Amino acid sequence: MELIKLIPAFTDARGSITDLISDDTINAVTLITFAEGAVRANHYHERTIQWNYVISGEVLLATQMPGQEKVERILKPGDFAVTRELELHALKGLTASEVLILTKGPRAGTQYENDTFRLSEPLITPSA
Repeated sequence: MELIKLIPAFTDARGSITDLISDDTINAVTLITFAEGAVRANHYHERTIQWNYVISGEVLLATQMPGQEKVERILKPGDFAVTRELELHALKGLTASEVLILTKGPRAGTQYENDTFRLSEPLITPSA
C-alpha cells in the first residue's frame, strides 16, 4: 500500500483544486459504501491498480505483497491510498463510510471478476 499525499494544484478564496490522479488511464470510477463493521475485498488483482479515496467515515485498509508482512492503516476522509498489481487487499468500515475507488485495468462493469482473485485466508476476517 502506498499512501499518497494530496497537494492542491490551485487554491484561492473559493477553495482548492486537487488532482487525485494525473497523466494516467482510469478504466472505472466506483463508489463503495460500508456499513459499520462491513468487510470488502479480501482479494487481489493480477493486472489492476486500485486507488482508494475516503470520502466519509473511517476504514481499515489491510494489504500484503507476496512474501511480505501484512500492513494495516486506518484511513480517514481525504486519505488516498493505492494498491498495486498482486497486492492482497481488504477494507473494513470502522464506521459507516464511503470510499471512491478508481481503477486502471480490467475491473469495470462485466469485467469485474476477470481480474479478481479471492483469498483463501482473508486479510480481514468478517465479524460473525
